[in-house]
Amino acid sequence: MKKYKLISIIAILLFAGTFTIQAQEERTRSLVWMYLHGWEYEIKAGFNIGGTSPLPLPNEIRKIDSYAPGIAISIEGNATKWFDKEKKWGMTAGIRLENKNMTTEATVKNYGMKIINTNGGELQGLWTGGVKTKVKNSYLSIPVVANYRISNRWKVSAGPYVSYLIEGDFSGHVYEGHLRTPDQTGSRVDFTGESIATYDFSENLRKFQWGLQLGGEWKAFKHLNVYADLTWGLNDIFKKDFDTITFAMYPIYLNVGFGYAF
Repeated sequence: MKKYKLISIIAILLFAGTFTIQAQEERTRSLVWMYLHGWEYEIKAGFNIGGTSPLPLPNEIRKIDSYAPGIAISIEGNATKWFDKEKKWGMTAGIRLENKNMTTEATVKNYGMKIINTNGGELQGLWTGGVKTKVKNSYLSIPVVANYRISNRWKVSAGPYVSYLIEGDFSGHVYEGHLRTPDQTGSRVDFTGESIATYDFSENLRKFQWGLQLGGEWKAFKHLNVYADLTWGLNDIFKKDFDTITFAMYPIYLNVGFGYAF
């Protein structure tokens, strides 16, 4: 009986090994076919550093007191189709999960604001003083870029991207200043010392973003690449009917990381 069990185990292992080898051979043939027909696939992982800012800085923002980037990870899978035998020109389409985070402190004057005071009520008007803002947004992005290979190791790319907001946070607090409500000539509410008031505009964030992406990639090894992509948003992060902040704000981030090419 033990002899038959041993034979059965050996047969199963041989079958599994044969199946694995066949699967690997099929995968290798598929990759070779895709390469010969001008297709390449890549998985990329990196981090975003940058900020969400008005351009240019409006008169309401008198000084940037501090800036701190957050932990912002990016993971992407893409496919590239080369149009010529030399693989000089091609097109890449991908899908990317990414975070765009930052924290800033600024000194402002007559800055549109809607705050929640200590008793839970809301006050809206023009703020003069300190503002601390936290932006922490998660996106599903789809870049579609044109590629040009400069050499065997270097290529550059440029094109548009669209993003869908999965989760958004635009919040913070105001301190050491005063609020005029409803306008510059209205009543004044002062916040001094340890007194602060919070605000949260997360519900006013726009779901769809679009912009331009410009990047470069260096082939470090046969399958390992190093890349840097600059993404520049071209529409306001807030909804069209949001008028508390009176100027548009754009996400501008540099994505740096590594890619594995198949």
